[in-house]
Amino acid sequence: MRIISGKYRRRKLLTRTGLTTRPITDRAKEPLFERLWSCVEEARVADVFAGTGTLGLEALSRGAHSVVFVEQDRKAGELLQKNVDTIGASADCLCWRADVMRCSFRPQGVQDFVPFDLIFFDPPYRMIETLQPASPLFKALERLARPTVSAPEATLVLRTPAASVFTVPTAWQPDRTLTIAGMDIHLYRVEHAAGEGDQPEVGAQSEVGDRPAAPQNPPVVSPTHTVDGGDEDGHD
Repeated sequence: MRIISGKYRRRKLLTRTGLTTRPITDRAKEPLFERLWSCVEEARVADVFAGTGTLGLEALSRGAHSVVFVEQDRKAGELLQKNVDTIGASADCLCWRADVMRCSFRPQGVQDFVPFDLIFFDPPYRMIETLQPASPLFKALERLARPTVSAPEATLVLRTPAASVFTVPTAWQPDRTLTIAGMDIHLYRVEHAAGEGDQPEVGAQSEVGDRPAAPQNPPVVSPTHTVDGGDEDGHD
């Protein structure tokens, strides 16, 4: 695995495949970042379920301002930290070992790294079917949509198996879906509601294809920085 473009081009990255990590291939990264080129420059990036950092480091190489990596798996986190250190990107990255299902996505000590302009949200495929209203994964996306976490017009990138059925909070409005090599990469834009509170939102069904996403219908019934654990809101 390697970085394919930008100032760290051709730098090799350590990877770990298995149930907890699923590195994206170069074949998929190239069209994705071609689509994201206008979002990356000087962006504050979050790489959630980061694995060994393939997406976040690609964004940093292409001009992103900073990256917060969120990864709970210890082995993957160790390889991620090695990748950040090896390419010399420690000052621009936070490697945060945290539980995505509980954290607020507001780490301490890196105020200039938030709110996020670009968010990669890449859970293991087996978790996608659980992405439904009131589920822990759905609630994580709700927290990511808060104005203190995501900047106005922030972009969310969600990778799923092709033709998956799932629901996201309506704060994330569908933009486009890329279908590449048996996977769908969904792009969303945040829409902050006036006077937005912490109440869960109703969800919206996803669509599939390399095209503008169709309107979604609500369901019938939302220096090296290394942190292990807490955040500004006291979550683990």
